[in-house]
Amino acid sequence: MISQEPMGTAAVITNGRGDYLLHLRDNIPGICDPGAWSLLGGGRDSDQESPADAIARELKEEAGLVLPDLLPYTVVTVQGPEGEGRITVFVGCWDGDAGELALTEGVMLHWFPAEMLPRLVMAAWARAVIEQHEQGRNGCG
Repeated sequence: MISQEPMGTAAVITNGRGDYLLHLRDNIPGICDPGAWSLLGGGRDSDQESPADAIARELKEEAGLVLPDLLPYTVVTVQGPEGEGRITVFVGCWDGDAGELALTEGVMLHWFPAEMLPRLVMAAWARAVIEQHEQGRNGCG
């Protein structure tokens, strides 16, 4: 059976201070949101891989990050180099040092307070998701 779930995944990760963990993407042609700050995530490997399994795999592969308490948050539609797609976004908390993560894709990871985000070059969809998250947030997650 073919899954009708979105093929993309991402994670809104906050810490106890309310900062957001953002990923500076490589500035190379052919990828989504080149050179922009965005959320960690990536695509499902197949229709058989659930979005929850995909985001867990992507976080571990891209940053060595394991977050067992991720929760589904929203689904967004984005425009990428191959056309329109949908992303399942999860939320989770982590209080570690972004500089100590073993980043395997992109340029860097960094914590940012919400008030800093308007000053960053960001993926529009990621900015919108974080703004939505900020409006409804009660603590970490």
